[in-house]
Amino acid sequence: MPFFAARPLSRRTPRGRLVLAASLATLLAACNMTGSAGAAQSEPGDPVETRPPNAPNQTPAFEGQTRAPGVTTEATLSHTVVAEGLSHPWGLALLPDGNWLVTERPGRLRIITADGQVGEPIAGLPEVDARGQGGLLDVILGPDFSSDRRIYWSYAEPREGGNATSVARGVLSDDGTRVDDVEVIFRALPTYDGDKHFGSSLAFAPDGTLFITLGERSDTQMRPQAQDLGSHMGKTIRINADGSVPDDNPFVGREGALPEIWSLGHRNVQGIAVAPDGQVWTVEHGTRGGDEINLDRAGLNYGWPEVAYGIEYRGGEINEGITQKEGTEQPVYYWDPVIAPGGMTFYDGAMFPGWQGNLLVAGLKERHIARLVIEGDRVVGEERLLTGLGDRIRDVAVGPDGAVWAITDEDNGKLVRLFTP
Repeated sequence: MPFFAARPLSRRTPRGRLVLAASLATLLAACNMTGSAGAAQSEPGDPVETRPPNAPNQTPAFEGQTRAPGVTTEATLSHTVVAEGLSHPWGLALLPDGNWLVTERPGRLRIITADGQVGEPIAGLPEVDARGQGGLLDVILGPDFSSDRRIYWSYAEPREGGNATSVARGVLSDDGTRVDDVEVIFRALPTYDGDKHFGSSLAFAPDGTLFITLGERSDTQMRPQAQDLGSHMGKTIRINADGSVPDDNPFVGREGALPEIWSLGHRNVQGIAVAPDGQVWTVEHGTRGGDEINLDRAGLNYGWPEVAYGIEYRGGEINEGITQKEGTEQPVYYWDPVIAPGGMTFYDGAMFPGWQGNLLVAGLKERHIARLVIEGDRVVGEERLLTGLGDRIRDVAVGPDGAVWAITDEDNGKLVRLFTP
């Protein structure tokens, strides 16, 4: 594995030199386990991606930005299907008792016990527009759930003239059968009559603010709104837990800008995770060859649709194939070809000590969990997990004992546990 110093992530805001390659000790630790629950692995150091790129004429902005060296887990990995029969589950959240809240895109929220008992739909949620990619999306616990039992969820809200992503909160009853005191705390604008690119992943930061990721609604005429500060489309949003706007948001007070905006220039962000150091990481869908991991920082522009890796779904360049532009940020990492990422989380658990601090990313199209070894602000290793399941992985989380849990986006959706015996 080569050793070198990394170039800045952005031409506009150099952040100093960051060590890109892992130290020998870090690399050995990252590779200190083998086996991938049913899939043959490449040799450590060889990229796990071997297919030809969709955009062969594009070059990364810095070494290691794509096709990171492969790492392998040296342990026996097993998985078990804990529950099935779900309809396109989208988000999952761990309850204090070890059970799971799971959303189903048609509009149902259920509790599934750790031993696989699937509860009846929880009553009290508002109507969703379950068309295309729309419906009931992410769910998370509030920061004070142990005292107030408040949960938060995102969904495609039907509105006059169309729909858009909204976020609501409510109080989960003690018996888990209903949600009371429901209030919508955020509505993305503008309303649009479409069925794609709603986002939308949720995460609380250590300071109690809530991050919401949003897509730009996919259609050609909507793409430019990702660059428009007067629109929520194609943005990461930051609000307080009650829906009010934090005073230190980057565009507060700017004429013509919506104050909830944290960052702009996103295509369709469906995963967000806050690192132990408080940094916000997001993962978004590209077109063909442009899925990307970003360090999502206040006030920065991540380029879409003016700057992008990959090509159009129909073929041909995106905006003349521009991959770098003054004033826009480079992704920390991108996949070409794509994996179609879903949710993601940082690993923090006892079962896999060699994974500590790694980023776990659900893969829909390629039907696996990508384990990314992070050092500083760079990806220095990649492994593909749970490939033997053969299902589209929508979201991923870590259980109390350090096992990894995932849900699959299928007609017969599953809740799956990945562990070492």
